Amino acid sequence: SVPHRGLALGQGVRRLHVSAAFNAKAKVSMSRFEPSNYVSYEKLNENVNIVRKRLNRPLTLSEKIVYGHLDDPVGQDIARGHTYLRLRPDRVAMQDATAQMAMLQFISSGLPCVAVPSTIHCDHLIEAQIGGAKDLARAKDINAEVYNFLASAGAKYGVGFWKPGSGIIHQIILENYAYPGVLLIGTDSHTPNGGGLGSICIGVGGADAVDVMAGIPWELKCPKVIGVKLTGKLSGWTSPKDVILKVAGILTVKGGTGAIVEYHGPGVDSISCTGMATICNMGAEIGATTSVFPYNHRMKTYLEKTGRGDIASLADHYADLLVPDPGCEYDSIVEINLDELKPHINGPFTPDLAHPMADIGATAAKNGWPLEVKVGLIGSCTNSSYEDMGRSASVAKQALDKGLKCKAAFTITPGSEQIRATIERDGYSKILGDVGGMVLANACGPCIGQWDRRDVKKGEKNTIVTSYNRNFTARNDANPATHAFVASPEIVTALAIAGTLDFNPEVDYLTAANGEKFKLEPPSADELPKLDFDPGQDTYQHPPAEGGSKLRVDVSPTSTRLQLLEPFDKWAGGDLEDLQVLIKVKGKCTTDHISAAGPWLKFRGHLDNISNNMLIGAVNIENDGINKIKNQLTGEYGGVPDVARHYKANGLSWVVVGDDNYGEGSSREHAALEPRHLGGRCIIVKSFARIHETNLKKQGMLPLTFQIPADYDKIRPDDKISIKGLANFTPGKPLSAVVKHSDGSKDDFQLNHTFNETQIEWFQAGSALNRMKELQ
Repeated sequence: SVPHRGLALGQGVRRLHVSAAFNAKAKVSMSRFEPSNYVSYEKLNENVNIVRKRLNRPLTLSEKIVYGHLDDPVGQDIARGHTYLRLRPDRVAMQDATAQMAMLQFISSGLPCVAVPSTIHCDHLIEAQIGGAKDLARAKDINAEVYNFLASAGAKYGVGFWKPGSGIIHQIILENYAYPGVLLIGTDSHTPNGGGLGSICIGVGGADAVDVMAGIPWELKCPKVIGVKLTGKLSGWTSPKDVILKVAGILTVKGGTGAIVEYHGPGVDSISCTGMATICNMGAEIGATTSVFPYNHRMKTYLEKTGRGDIASLADHYADLLVPDPGCEYDSIVEINLDELKPHINGPFTPDLAHPMADIGATAAKNGWPLEVKVGLIGSCTNSSYEDMGRSASVAKQALDKGLKCKAAFTITPGSEQIRATIERDGYSKILGDVGGMVLANACGPCIGQWDRRDVKKGEKNTIVTSYNRNFTARNDANPATHAFVASPEIVTALAIAGTLDFNPEVDYLTAANGEKFKLEPPSADELPKLDFDPGQDTYQHPPAEGGSKLRVDVSPTSTRLQLLEPFDKWAGGDLEDLQVLIKVKGKCTTDHISAAGPWLKFRGHLDNISNNMLIGAVNIENDGINKIKNQLTGEYGGVPDVARHYKANGLSWVVVGDDNYGEGSSREHAALEPRHLGGRCIIVKSFARIHETNLKKQGMLPLTFQIPADYDKIRPDDKISIKGLANFTPGKPLSAVVKHSDGSKDDFQLNHTFNETQIEWFQAGSALNRMKELQ
């Protein structure tokens, strides 16, 4: 049953008119920036019909969009959770921190131009310090070399370039490029944001983006599908953010691994399009491949408001294609009644530690978490829509009317130049400023550690609340003692006003300037501006119409920020003998631990320089130390990258041993490039996060998992490990490990892998890029 179809299509006469209009098969552009690339629902429909007949069963929405983009819908082997699919995505998007490495890899592929519409978005390199305009000007100055490289590489290879200040990649994609049924890959883990507009948008590493830009079919393990059935409707203080905070609590940081989360049910219609995007965005925090909502009237309205009414009309015509088939089956189902859902706050230190607002005060007191809120931060790629800013302003206005300002410091990050200009025009910025807020640049800022924070010293225990998505240790401000909690923008605003974590706006009172007690009313705001959006400044650079063959892209050999890539060495043909254990990692090891962001972002285009951050955040099981491991050649202790470099210089290859869900978090492929660059051959763990495992394979590394997880305990920090069976490396057949201990004893055990035939060829060639060149 699809209750919203009528709403999406309109009734009776209008519906006939729509059908008549589309019998003419109007061509509709994918975006105003690429007028000659067209939305192709016919092709999608044709492929879906082929697959539906083959599988002989109803399809989920995610299956329709994914299988609708198969390179070979007739012959492709399809088994959820098992086979690898070869797909043809519609477009690629890259943010500036990951685009550097992606474009460097594309340049070294030798191809003249990208094969699909692609864009670069400058949002990661702008540090929040004193306010939007000044921070942006400083970033343009400091990062001029990188911005020039990306702009010129974009022009040469046919890639659209969104200049610094234009906004956060995911917000710009929602406003301009996502639409129901599109398959988009992006070099950022929060690419799934586009699922709020009925798209399948998947976060990947740069090497995957290079495949798609090169016109090669892109590989994805056929995802399982987790259904989240929503009933009831959102109201009061409960927001879309609370849906995903609740889901994260249920599924945990690895509960979505290998699956697409598909929202459905009658509760969907009570959520705005940008609210759906918030929910999909934070699906990255449960390890999901992506998340998606079915096409409905909320998406139609958003498309019309963002100047894409022609796509909405076409989507209406194909609406059956853009919702799940009646009777389709999910691998598992989570049910959430929105009538009963209460505001949540998740954290600290992990995004799946979920607490209802009513409980957080007692829980914090019991655990010794600081109750004073030092800073409230709203915005980010997850929550910076017009509606988010309006609901926050609605809370702030009530405080101002009673003579109150924020007790905590308060920052606002608009998601895009269009949002910034529109909230300024409509008075939201003034209200948020008057209550004590500072508007930052249209960029990622503190969400990814680009925050020059000065109100607490490093090591000082304190609490911040954000409307962001991640709250790993030290992520926002590089202070491991900062307790970061994640909530909706309106809850963050209320907590910044109250100044304390144990304030629950549903029941607690504030004291007005004149001494009277008052309660905040639940926030209310327009989903979209009553007037059209104000586009603000034009920040887009089109690739030249005549092509870029005459253009040059310069990389200075003495640059500290950009470095052309040298190909990695090929597999030598035998087993990997006596790999030294570099570090045995204890507990949680995210891509932030493997390749920290913050101040290291500036080296994202220089592999050798950024490799100096490899695993400097990981905990060494031998001594519980961070960035302190024993060099087995010298007997002295040193930093992880230094010891790795010493081993490499002495011809000693090495291996990392890790725990569960290794590599969760960002898509950053530097976490795979760095170990390969510094002489690593293999990563052996209990389990991997999806993107990181793929990234390692792309760079010619061996990601392997213990067949018996308890074998992790048998490995000692000074062991040497040999990987056997590589001469007969085949899909589905485990490899074996022989572990030599320093006392002369040995252990051996089986190691599983998820390599398919193509990926084994990457390993043998030394990397996916090497293999691409062999095939040219």
